[in-house]
Amino acid sequence: MCQYCLIQVCTSRFWFNYRHVANVLSVYRSVKRLGIPDSHIIMMLADDMACNARNPRPATVFNNAHEQINVYGDDVEVDYRGYEVTVENFVRLLMGRVPPNTPRSKRLLSDERSNILIYMTGHGGDGFLKFQDSEEITNIELADAFEQMWQKKRYHEIAFIMDTCQAVSMYQKFYSPNIVAIASSQVGEDSLSHHVDSSIGVYVIDRFTYYLLEFLEKIHPASQNTMDELFRVCPKRDCISTPGQRTDLFSRDLSTVLITEFFGSVRKVELVTRVVSVPSLRDLLTTVPGKKDDINEGVTLSNVFADQLPVAQMVQKGKQKEWHPPDGFILAFWALVLLVFFKTYGMKHLTFIF
Repeated sequence: MCQYCLIQVCTSRFWFNYRHVANVLSVYRSVKRLGIPDSHIIMMLADDMACNARNPRPATVFNNAHEQINVYGDDVEVDYRGYEVTVENFVRLLMGRVPPNTPRSKRLLSDERSNILIYMTGHGGDGFLKFQDSEEITNIELADAFEQMWQKKRYHEIAFIMDTCQAVSMYQKFYSPNIVAIASSQVGEDSLSHHVDSSIGVYVIDRFTYYLLEFLEKIHPASQNTMDELFRVCPKRDCISTPGQRTDLFSRDLSTVLITEFFGSVRKVELVTRVVSVPSLRDLLTTVPGKKDDINEGVTLSNVFADQLPVAQMVQKGKQKEWHPPDGFILAFWALVLLVFFKTYGMKHLTFIF
């Protein structure tokens, strides 16, 4: 099971939505840099801009006009591509109700200990998000999917990030515990693009994601930056739209939650205050039969624990006596041999033995 998981969804098709693919691939690059491996990432791309016939530089996707970083790279793993990106597949992924023949790479292998980061981008409206301009998921359906995840113990905490028009509307119906949500625009507002690449004729990234990435580039695996700092990555003067947040469902103080608990591979450690009594080596030896006289003979702790195993006398390393079967075992073995011999050949063949 994954302790930390990432689900990224780009729901848009067509060349003019290039920026939505760049959004997802840019976040993907950032979290991989912070330590989340592909085995813990589920990526859904409705359209593959790297292979689009209009792309003048095939196998590349850039998130800035200077084309400094190819976010498509050489090791991008897309799990759901093209027409596989549907509302049904997305909801099934969240709830774990995928067909039995679904490969491991297309399953969310989470449990009640998992922190899940969900990033979604595309075209949205008041209470819905479009999927490939042919269907949509509503905020009620998304909220119910999260509740089923909670009931089935498929997450511990969720960080939900949405970069679409009217994005705040998508988290308004959430009612499950341990969810923190961040959105790029209020109800009635558009989420705007950042800049265009004139060489390809389309916008290459959205404003909210641009400033989110600018913030994440300063994070490293040992950073002490906390989740509440995400609320300030794109003020209205930069986003033009008004980002929103929802924290009432989250059980922890976000000023104590590290960014890397969702965007990296930092594991949550539970501290206990009770005192644990560890017995000394002398106490351990006095409880092991035959070891009382060995304290002064350099007996190691590993040898003491090894003696508790059924085959310890044969596999134990270090100073030990050669193992021999007990005398009673040898007598019983030869008695069995003679019994089988007499039963098979009788007494007349006994002389051939001697």
